[in-house]
Amino acid sequence: MWDNHRLLRSLANLMLGATALMLLYAGGFWLTHAPVFPVKKIRIQGDMNRVTAEQLKFIAEHELSGTFFTLDIDKTRAAFGKLPWVRDAQVRRRWPDALDITVEEHVALARWGENGLVNTRGERFDAASDAKLPVFFGPAGAEKDMTAMLTQMRQTLQPSGLAPRELWLSSRRAWKVVLDNQLQLELGRNDVAARAERFATYWKSELARLPYHIEYVDLRYPNGFAVRMPDYKAPPAKGNK
Repeated sequence: MWDNHRLLRSLANLMLGATALMLLYAGGFWLTHAPVFPVKKIRIQGDMNRVTAEQLKFIAEHELSGTFFTLDIDKTRAAFGKLPWVRDAQVRRRWPDALDITVEEHVALARWGENGLVNTRGERFDAASDAKLPVFFGPAGAEKDMTAMLTQMRQTLQPSGLAPRELWLSSRRAWKVVLDNQLQLELGRNDVAARAERFATYWKSELARLPYHIEYVDLRYPNGFAVRMPDYKAPPAKGNK
């Protein structure tokens, strides 16, 4: 073996190459982990109305760790995502020492029962709000369906001058709407939009003119509706005293 110059030369080249690779790895490791490449600047942008500068500063000072190269982007996104009103955070490195963070807030559309909020994308989230919002009551997982129905009901009921205050969806997929004047609409499972449109058509011209308090309107009929008026008393039949 020791007389085989070609083999010895190949072995020497192999060892030299391995040594060079180790040196490159060590140099790269030092370069990326050395404190000479800290993150010095953090630029946070986005249309923010609920997230405060103090909250963002706290996350930046207490949750972010590592150098420009070693900072965990996914962990950084998750850290900002812990804030109640943050829907998403995009994080990008900007050479040589900065991070660009774009924050997207939730836009609250409705309340989910007594716990949580639903945003305009039909996603439930936990945050505090004193805004006057419609309320959803429905089975878990129905947030997107109820968001779409609220948008549809607002448009369909517009001719009546009334707006949805509560939306109810049963486990059997039957809909009920409570309006801002306390009136309840029973819409059932089928032809929901058409039934709501029927109510909107007759509310001002017929129902609102009745001299009685209307508690609810049952629209689960093919061509009409039933009205409950607790203070209504039928006139006595002819011939009765």
